[in-house]
Amino acid sequence: MKLLVLQHLAVEHPGVFRDFLHEDGAVLHTVELDEGEPIPDLEPFDAMIVMGGPQDVWQEDAFPWLKQEKATIRRFVADMGRPYLGLCLGHQLLADALGGHVGPGTRPEVGALTISQTEHGRRDPLFKGVPDPIEVLQWHGAEVKALPEGAVHLARSDVCEMQAFRYGARAYGLQCHVEATRDTVADWAAIPEYARALEATLGAGSVARLEQDVKERLPTYTAVARTLYENFKTQL
Repeated sequence: MKLLVLQHLAVEHPGVFRDFLHEDGAVLHTVELDEGEPIPDLEPFDAMIVMGGPQDVWQEDAFPWLKQEKATIRRFVADMGRPYLGLCLGHQLLADALGGHVGPGTRPEVGALTISQTEHGRRDPLFKGVPDPIEVLQWHGAEVKALPEGAVHLARSDVCEMQAFRYGARAYGLQCHVEATRDTVADWAAIPEYARALEATLGAGSVARLEQDVKERLPTYTAVARTLYENFKTQL
């Protein structure tokens, strides 16, 4: 397998999925878009993974590379029909690139929370063997407000309706951070913007509390991530 990974911040990487991919001998080509790295020719890649980041999909003036990224996603998914997995911002970019709508959420969704599968989600191959509801790490302020035409709604939460969707047969967006590792909270909290958002939502001392919450739930998070990975791999 040869995968193209698009990142928007060095600490927002594929997380535990890197372990699974390494076990399978996959080759990852990572592009750090926020550092000006160019997107290569898409033809050699079997799948694309697009990660989260502090940017919002509508900030094309501040981050001009977002336009090319959206065009790249649209070509890979809609024109080439290849497997895609978008997490958090990557989920929102998939929706936006294909004609959906993304905007600020009604309120931030941050913490160790749960999402529930829709009827379509319970029948979708990506969620085969995944518990319902699903324990997940959340850390976002924007959300998908409207799905692209033809997309299938797969999961929701009390705060954010569009937690997961599928476009076509092999392109998936997940708003939550199923890639979480034991280092995720500490790595992200080292970013001042992320730390401020966390404490504004969960209060003072929330970094340490969330680290403990993730540590306690990590075996469950990893088991869910492994199942999602194995299911996604069948699309390759």
